[in-house]
Amino acid sequence: MPSARARRRVAESGAFLEAFTDEEKEALAEREFAVCVGRFYEDLAQRLLAGAREGFELAGVLTSSIRESSVPGAYELPFAARLHAEAGRVAGVACLGVVIRGETDHYDFVCAEAARGIQEVQLITGVPCAFGVITCDTMEQALARAGGGKRDQGRNAALTVARMALLKQEVNPYSWRSRDG
Repeated sequence: MPSARARRRVAESGAFLEAFTDEEKEALAEREFAVCVGRFYEDLAQRLLAGAREGFELAGVLTSSIRESSVPGAYELPFAARLHAEAGRVAGVACLGVVIRGETDHYDFVCAEAARGIQEVQLITGVPCAFGVITCDTMEQALARAGGGKRDQGRNAALTVARMALLKQEVNPYSWRSRDG
């Protein structure tokens, strides 16, 4: 039978992302995380990055423990995430970007490969990676999901990767290395 804590997370639809106990925040404060952001739409990238910083702060992650990497676009996110994951210093990677549909099939390829690649990185390395890539049809839709509110993909990606890092620690307490090695 699931513990009361596990039942609580399931019962509070969506709230589990933003609600971290003091104990969880203390555990996360001891870890480093990475944020990789595709800068193809620079203004949106900055909004997503601000949201991720806010999300990590809500989770108790220290600002000094967040490594930020900028890449040209969403297609390059998996490679950047893998570099961070394989370096062995981070407990998770939030991958952020925006892909807006155009008149060609390029959108479909970029979206699919970014999603597949980010998923592959976390499955191969065992380091949680969050897919915070906005895939939409219009700039208005992108703006609605980048910066502020419950739909903020940057914040949600940071909260998700923090939550998954805690799950990894819960399932395998020996999986986290200390900062010193």
